[in-house]
Amino acid sequence: MSTEIAAERLLSAADGADPERAARLAFRAFVALSRTADSHQMLPFLARARKAHGAIRSPRTELIYCTLAGTAATRAGLPDGPEHLDSALRIFDQNAFGDDPVLVECALTAALTLMRPHEARRFAPLVDALDLTPVDRARLLAMIGAGDAWAGHLVRGQAELREAVRLAALCDSLDVQAEATSWLAKCDALRGDLDEAADHLDQARGLAARVGSAWVARHLPECTVALAFARGDHDAWVGLLELVVATDAGVTAGLQHEHRWELATHHALAGRPRLAATLLADVADPPDSWPGGPVLPAWRAWILDPDSPATTAALTAALGRLTRPIEQLLAARVAWLLGAHHGRSGRRGEAARLLEQASAGYARAGAAGLLALVLKDLRLLGGQPPAGTQGAGPVGVDPSAAAAFPGAAGRPALTDAEARVAAAIADGLSNREAAQRLFVSVKTIEFHLGNIFRKLGVRNRTELAARRARTG
Repeated sequence: MSTEIAAERLLSAADGADPERAARLAFRAFVALSRTADSHQMLPFLARARKAHGAIRSPRTELIYCTLAGTAATRAGLPDGPEHLDSALRIFDQNAFGDDPVLVECALTAALTLMRPHEARRFAPLVDALDLTPVDRARLLAMIGAGDAWAGHLVRGQAELREAVRLAALCDSLDVQAEATSWLAKCDALRGDLDEAADHLDQARGLAARVGSAWVARHLPECTVALAFARGDHDAWVGLLELVVATDAGVTAGLQHEHRWELATHHALAGRPRLAATLLADVADPPDSWPGGPVLPAWRAWILDPDSPATTAALTAALGRLTRPIEQLLAARVAWLLGAHHGRSGRRGEAARLLEQASAGYARAGAAGLLALVLKDLRLLGGQPPAGTQGAGPVGVDPSAAAAFPGAAGRPALTDAEARVAAAIADGLSNREAAQRLFVSVKTIEFHLGNIFRKLGVRNRTELAARRARTG
């Protein structure tokens, strides 16, 4: 059954239901459509939410309809979207709704639509404790993982997105798998897992075509831009930026504007300030409360006159205001741009200082792919990598981990994920401690343990530790 038909049936059922059930059915229809529909297909949800708002008496129902109205309005570019979404989060925070999967998803949707990816983390313990179907867990894990990666916690985000892809594939949920895989491709690129990023990009493209996902189709150009940038393929990166900006591709206005800023910076440094100014003419500076808000006015002034000592000093000063964790990737990028510019101008000492700052920021975020590019620039200046950055790299399975747990005769070997879990449990960690080490949920640890015990032919944690001791 297509998502459109499923959504229509849910909305038809909602028409004859009591107010709270009608709201829940409408939200299920919204979830069914949200990954495949264009923004104009969201407008019926806005109309339904506005019509129902006057009769709302329950905080639960109001939370659902505020989320529907806010998300639909934001996607359609209408000005009242953020107000509805703020109301949804306020209602969620004022009530004990953490045990209700629909309301948790509403609040998580509101936070991400408001471009507050750093807030996704607070929903992780709630999702971990909920009794969810595999497809619902995959969908929520994908949202949390995307939020973590977007907020600069790339190691954790990558692990959560991998788990979301696995769960979605197990239950044949192609729309969730397509979305999670597209986010994973971008996260892989920033982490420096370039071959995996390319594979996941191809998989996401194929899944999006099969399910007809307009959302993923708009996200894929951003992923392709990230991969070209992480590869250090400057010409391909600029060409893709030109394409994305010319076609307004991208999932959110914020990311579209990010591409405009990057392309404008490229043209400014190439001696084309007029073209750079044209690219930013229709882009308003966001408020300081937005991620990156404190630096963008100074960045704009620098783009328009990058050789001016005054604009360079102002951008350097503004860089010091990017102190929130969600801003660490942007802060590293601005420090990298300034450092490279100082290096081209012969100011090697200031260039090295800023490149060291950029490399430290990328190391903290787990952006090993970008870190490698910055360290290359730093070495060309004769600088040395800061402490803690030389060994930073993508997190994979320790080759010795899988070897320490050979499968029982006639049984399949452990996967990389299972080997990581087996090593953590054999180290004496509890399920919760292992989940914290590996950035996955406790339920994921429990799921893998069942497979590990079966494949290794062991009955408990003690026998698992003994198995490693015998082979190690």
